[in-house]
This record gives sequence, structure tokens and C-alpha cells, in this order.
Amino acid sequence: MMHKEYQFTEKIWLYPGKAAWHFVSVPQNETADIHYHFEHAKRGWGSLKVKVTIGNTIWNTSIFPDKKTNTFLLPIKKAVRDAENLEAGQKVVVLLVVLE
Repeated sequence: MMHKEYQFTEKIWLYPGKAAWHFVSVPQNETADIHYHFEHAKRGWGSLKVKVTIGNTIWNTSIFPDKKTNTFLLPIKKAVRDAENLEAGQKVVVLLVVLE
């Protein structure tokens, strides 16, 4: 089983619509590397299992490919935003471990 770690700093953004989903876009270089190493591990809708650390909060989730931006989208759930006092427009340091 392969694991690979990525660290990057990106802004949290709010998806337009009623649901108010918050995301961080995985940068292009990291996205390309993830596609290369984990193409075989993709699940429904091209998603991949990941473990994420932002601040002191660690959780398991999935990243999803976004064809418009050619990146993966990382959802930032409310419990994480509350625990780390985060909001849309704020830059965060993300440690992302892709799991198989």
C-alpha cells in the first residue's frame, strides 16, 4: 500500500450555491503528481481517499477532481473550520496524505 505526502498553502474558498461548501484547491503540480501516482486507486467520480492535517486537526476525507480547474478539490468541513477558526478567503497550510 502506497502513501504519499503533500504540503501546500492555499486559500479556502466558498462554493457558490446554497450548500455553502468550503474547499481548498490542490495546486496544479501536486494534482499532476497525484494523478500520476494514484490513477489506479481512484474511486467513484475519480475521488481518492486522503488524510488531512490543518493546524491541530487531523481527519480522513476524499479529494475530488475538478475538470474546470484541472485540480483536486479538498472539502473543509464545518467541524474543522470551527476547530481551527477558519473562514473563506483565509490561507491555510495543508498536509495531505493520499491513501490507497
